[in-house]
Amino acid sequence: MPILTATPSPPDSPPVSRAVALRTREDPLPHRLAASAAALDGAHLPTGDFADWLAERGRAHAFRVDRIPFPALDGWSFDEGTGNLGHRSGRFFTVEGLHVTEQGEPYGDGPAAEWYQPTIRQPEVGILGILAKEFDGVLHFLMQAKMEPGNPNLLQLSPTVQATRSNYTAAHGGGRVRYIEHFTGPGRGRPLVDSLQSEHGAWFFRKSNRNMVVEVTGDVPEHPDFVWLTLGQLNRLLHRDNIVNMDSRTVLACLPTPVRGESDPSADSALLGDTELLSWITGERCRHHVRAETVPLAGLPGWTRGEDAVSRDDGRYFQVVAVAVRADNREVSGWTQPLIEPVGLALAAFLVREFEGVPHVLVHARAEGGFLDTIELAPTVQCTPGNYAHLPAEQRPLFMDTVLAAERQRIRYEAVHAEEGGRFLDAESRYLLVDADEGDAPADPPPGYAWVTPAQLSALVRHGHYLNVQARTLLACLNARPQAGR
Repeated sequence: MPILTATPSPPDSPPVSRAVALRTREDPLPHRLAASAAALDGAHLPTGDFADWLAERGRAHAFRVDRIPFPALDGWSFDEGTGNLGHRSGRFFTVEGLHVTEQGEPYGDGPAAEWYQPTIRQPEVGILGILAKEFDGVLHFLMQAKMEPGNPNLLQLSPTVQATRSNYTAAHGGGRVRYIEHFTGPGRGRPLVDSLQSEHGAWFFRKSNRNMVVEVTGDVPEHPDFVWLTLGQLNRLLHRDNIVNMDSRTVLACLPTPVRGESDPSADSALLGDTELLSWITGERCRHHVRAETVPLAGLPGWTRGEDAVSRDDGRYFQVVAVAVRADNREVSGWTQPLIEPVGLALAAFLVREFEGVPHVLVHARAEGGFLDTIELAPTVQCTPGNYAHLPAEQRPLFMDTVLAAERQRIRYEAVHAEEGGRFLDAESRYLLVDADEGDAPADPPPGYAWVTPAQLSALVRHGHYLNVQARTLLACLNARPQAGR
């Protein structure tokens, strides 16, 4: 029944009442997502034709990426005083030094307790947005075949809109970002997902993106580089190497878990209750004392700037390089920019166990220098194994050797996915879901680790800065499996 409320009136006038309709808090989206996940072919493109479509989009455009020395950068330069690498416009991003000290239990892919490194500072919030629309009663999602200079195969499946503020406000002087009006204007569609999420805390300094899914009902002009796909099609593509880009994976992870049946015990059962889990996360954030501050890139301890790279003296972890890019389907057809290039293939894995028939994954409360709030939940293992090959087993990341030694029959999911191709060059991670037992990972885990259900992760990710970007990728992969986690 409508509620009558008073609206402001002139002082000498009687109050005017208007009807306000309450909305149900029950979210029908999980049921609609279940129907979309069950649709393994879409209304516009059969899944079997996707590879040909993506290849055709690659042939339709001219793409080229070349490594260049720093002096060949156009519009970018090292500041004479700080040595920081920035653009003459003052927009986009800067590469600066970072000094991190940690007083809690040391975590991280690199030196513990105190270290220096380059970092990308990009204070503006970008938009990662996917348009959703029903076709034949089934939700479809508008995905883009987008070239990014750092992608190993250049062209991958990205969100409808993947743009920094500098991009969609045309700071580069180029063309407009297609479909941006559906995510920024007053007449945008109905939001299904809208949350701020972190980017890679090891390489970005306090960077966030607005992850959005917006449903529209009207006509959407079609462009050849975009395609409507069901959730079932996207889930299938998540099993292929280097097809679904990082920005798409993080947005897909923010969708609520599709309802797979009323009898599913994982929906409301867990080793830790939700309040206990939140208390544990809060305790971990209090236990770690991380101080991260930007410092000049010039003279950064342990790092050397050469003609074509800023690299660590021992050659490990990553380096900063420069590239020249040609892409005739981007807002600007040619540009140069710095990129971070990691050394070696990274590893991101969840150990998986069932407790009384309910699947759980082992999360790690991980501190990274670029996080806004000390720690975020990370995979059980998140590292680049090659950086620890010289160390004895007891000094390597916990559970790394367990994951690397897992037999094929224990691996529930495996794929190689690229990380953010707009800022990182050939940054790939091997993503795994690995069955574990009490001997591998006890029910009472070590400090800094906790067993949580996929449903709990899905609830947390609807809020910002609880799951890091690698954990969000694995959550999308969990949801991509039939009866995820089983």
